Amino acid sequence: MALVADAVGPWHDFYTLIGSGSATLVGLLFVAASVGSGVFTAERQHGLRAFLSPNVVHFTSVLAASLIGVAPTGSWILFGALVCGDGVFGAAYAVSVWRRMVRHGLSSGIGLEDRIWYAALPAAGYLIMIAAGVVLLREQASGCGVLAVAMGVLLLTGIRNAWDMTTWVVLRPR
Repeated sequence: MALVADAVGPWHDFYTLIGSGSATLVGLLFVAASVGSGVFTAERQHGLRAFLSPNVVHFTSVLAASLIGVAPTGSWILFGALVCGDGVFGAAYAVSVWRRMVRHGLSSGIGLEDRIWYAALPAAGYLIMIAAGVVLLREQASGCGVLAVAMGVLLLTGIRNAWDMTTWVVLRPR
């Protein structure tokens, strides 16, 4: 039976780097939201909650997974359970965002590409994260690689969606 530290060791720099990047991107989203606050009026509140807020959650989930990965847990059960918890929270949040989008009519106004990027890929990232947690609960070091895939999916999705929101705000007539 391998130790958690032995399994996570080769991933330490990756988790540190992707966690630092996601933390930086969370900060940049706050700056962007502050600068673009004039665009987000009361009638656009539902769009803000459906398109911008999830990016903060995606980046924060990556940051949380990074912290879990570099924390000296020592226990496979704790490591796997924390990763699963991060994934379950994200998946539940992704479902609630999609339900809000449908309820407020936002889902009908976006094309297939945006449905993939704003709904399907985040859900896939969180499901992969849950799978990573299950693999880690089984004390298998390969769960660290599966977690890295989940984090990469969520980080790249968040970057793409943040860029999409930025261009929408810039190009949208006031």
